[in-house]
Amino acid sequence: MIRPVLPYDDPRLRRPAEPVAEVTETVRMIWDDMIDTMEAMPGVGLAAPQIGIMLRLAVVDASEKRGQAVRMANPEVLHASIHSRAHDEASPHLPGVSARIERPRAVTVRFLNDQGEVEERDFVSLWATSVQHQIDHLNGKLYVDHLSPLRRKMLVARSAKLGRK
Repeated sequence: MIRPVLPYDDPRLRRPAEPVAEVTETVRMIWDDMIDTMEAMPGVGLAAPQIGIMLRLAVVDASEKRGQAVRMANPEVLHASIHSRAHDEASPHLPGVSARIERPRAVTVRFLNDQGEVEERDFVSLWATSVQHQIDHLNGKLYVDHLSPLRRKMLVARSAKLGRK
């Protein structure tokens, strides 16, 4: 099921999400809805708070073919590369705009997978960017928070203007 995403000014986007105690059938259903929503955007990742569910759940699929989504509960970065990578990031909360954000090129992440098992996985390039972007959402942070206050204000204003057309 495709779920609506929260608007930029929704205060839930600024609150840290709650940890997931265990992977249940309900969690799996939420992940399924998140993947449907991510594919409909289209996007390469989605965090549960973006659709108003305040749990530390994320999905990422930066594959070319699609259908390779990684489902994560309680993801945390264990190690980040010293080498960075710049990428144009966007979010459905600010339609029509994007910004070039620099993040570590590779990360090692620990999370509960869809079987409820602790997994550690390395992510590189766009996968790493998306995972970090989703973890930011789980911590109540948006990609525009990586920008200067002036650049952020301009981007938010441009998105709002595009939304009025």
